[in-house]
Amino acid sequence: MKPILISFSGIDGAGKSTQIEKLRSYLVEAGVAVRELTFWDNVVMFPGLRSGFSRVVLQSDGSVGTPDRPANRNDKNAQSLPLLLGRAVLYIFDVMNLRNIVAKATSQDGGVVIFDRYIYDQLAAMPMDSWLARSYARLLLKLSPRPDISYVLDAVPEEARARKPEYPVDFMHRQRKSYMRLRQMAGLQIIPAGGPEEVHAAILERFQKCLITACPEAETSPVTA
Repeated sequence: MKPILISFSGIDGAGKSTQIEKLRSYLVEAGVAVRELTFWDNVVMFPGLRSGFSRVVLQSDGSVGTPDRPANRNDKNAQSLPLLLGRAVLYIFDVMNLRNIVAKATSQDGGVVIFDRYIYDQLAAMPMDSWLARSYARLLLKLSPRPDISYVLDAVPEEARARKPEYPVDFMHRQRKSYMRLRQMAGLQIIPAGGPEEVHAAILERFQKCLITACPEAETSPVTA
C-alpha cells in the first residue's frame, strides 16, 4: 500500500509542532512507520538565497519569537508588488520540487508521511482577496500533489501571537482568512481552535475516518473571520 500523506498548516502559533509530535507518538506506539518532512527544509528551492534576501533586503531578523523574547520578522508579511511577483515565480519552482519529493516519499510501502507545512502555507501568505491571487492559487493547486489529509489548525490570531510573537496581528488575521478561502479550493480539513488534547482528539477522529472510508471533503459550514 502507498503511504498515507498528511500535511499540517496554520498561522504561526496555532500549535502545529505540538500536534505533529502528538500524532507521531500515537502512530509510533501503534507500530506505524512515520516519516516527517518540513516544507522549508525539504521542499523549498534556494532556501539560503531566500533567507539572505529577507535578512539583508527586508531587514528581517529571521528569529523564532517567544513570549519573553518577541521577534521582528519581516518576510512573508511584506507584500509589495515586486515581492509578490518574485514569490509567484519561486512558488512554481517549489511545486515542481514538491512533486518530486512526494513521488519519492510515496514510492515506499506503507506508513505515514507527515509534512510540517505545505504549499497551502505559501499561498495563504498571498493576498487571497484578489481574484488574480486566487486564480494563481488554483493553478498551483492543480500542479501540486494532494495529501490524503490536509489539516489546518485554526487559532485566534491574538492568542497565537501571544504564544509565538513574530508577525503583526493584522497580517495574521489576513492569513487566517486566506486559509478559510483555500479550504474550499483545496479540500482542507479545518481543526477548530482548542486545548492541545481537544485538538489532538479531533485530528485522530478525522484520521480514523480517512482509514475507514474516503477522506472527508472540506467543511462547507461558515467560519467566522
